[in-house]
Amino acid sequence: MPACGGGSTTSRRGQHPRQVPGTILVPGLAAAHDRGMRYESCVTSLSWIPSEAVTGLGRAVFDKGVTHYDNPPPAEFADIEELRAADRFRFANVLRAWIEVDNTGRITAGGYDGGGLMGITIVRLGGLSHVFQAAALPDLRREPERGDGWVRFVQTTGGRTGLPAPRRVRHRPFIQWRAPLVWTTLSLTLHADGRTEYAVEGASRFPRHWIYDADGRLARKSGLTDYAQWWGVSFGRHTPWGDEDSPALVTAVETALEQSLSVQLMRGAAKPRVRTVATGDALVRQGEPGDEIFLILDGAIRVERDGEKLAEYGPGALVGARPQLEGGIRTSTLTAVTPCRVASVPAGQFEPAVLAELAAGHRREDAGDAVRS
Repeated sequence: MPACGGGSTTSRRGQHPRQVPGTILVPGLAAAHDRGMRYESCVTSLSWIPSEAVTGLGRAVFDKGVTHYDNPPPAEFADIEELRAADRFRFANVLRAWIEVDNTGRITAGGYDGGGLMGITIVRLGGLSHVFQAAALPDLRREPERGDGWVRFVQTTGGRTGLPAPRRVRHRPFIQWRAPLVWTTLSLTLHADGRTEYAVEGASRFPRHWIYDADGRLARKSGLTDYAQWWGVSFGRHTPWGDEDSPALVTAVETALEQSLSVQLMRGAAKPRVRTVATGDALVRQGEPGDEIFLILDGAIRVERDGEKLAEYGPGALVGARPQLEGGIRTSTLTAVTPCRVASVPAGQFEPAVLAELAAGHRREDAGDAVRS
């Protein structure tokens, strides 16, 4: 199945997600599409568990190899079924939609396609392993919202994670053996002139969610994970299947250079130092000496110079390269916009030419007051 091609997706067990029939948006013009145009598009979220995202007692389960973190999904994909077969995501939300436009430019019909795909959890104890199948919940699809020359489709998919575990509750029996819920809520707006727009309307606080455009290219990322909040709260009414959704912090995608350097930083000869930064605290301050370069693992960092906001960066971005090129003095203040986790190594781990290229890219963004979140 192509990234956003026609047809319906199937779950890991081969069940088709619920299909919503096309909606006639202009009564009496059901056959108008015979003389007009049909526009289709798609947006997809792939969700996965990065290292450093799990905290508390749950981390010991991962670190001991009972279950595993995930490698990042690819920056581009052509066939989601291939990714599913390779176990490259924990769950996916594939929102496809279409509209029919008559020869006067009126939208006469539209409908949903696609659906949710739930993955698996593999548990290993000694030489034994067992596969736990995640349980999908019904896809939630709002009635299409219509505006002047556009229709918006909103879809929530997700379910219960594959591995149950104990959690404390305030009522008897005081321990509940249930897994929390995971989800994303995506919107896709189709215009009568063929333009499309998409957004992340909400998402569970865990795991990490990556957003792909209609061509299967990585376009946005969720910028914040909160394992503790997710583990303790994402049940019952505190989910879209109850009466709540969680807003999602969405950040832009890092550059190809940053993707390459982040692997070098995390897996290089020097072990990175990982720390947390509270909202509002400064990671470094302008005018201070410094020789570390930072990889944002989670959250958003604001760059300020002389009190002026220049940019914001999210997970995957590398910051702090310029002092190594400008006398070892910090040229800006880096402040946590949200709770953050960052990894750092001495900048000497990287070639000066590479740091110059990285800093030059950020300087172009700062000059345009770029905001990547």
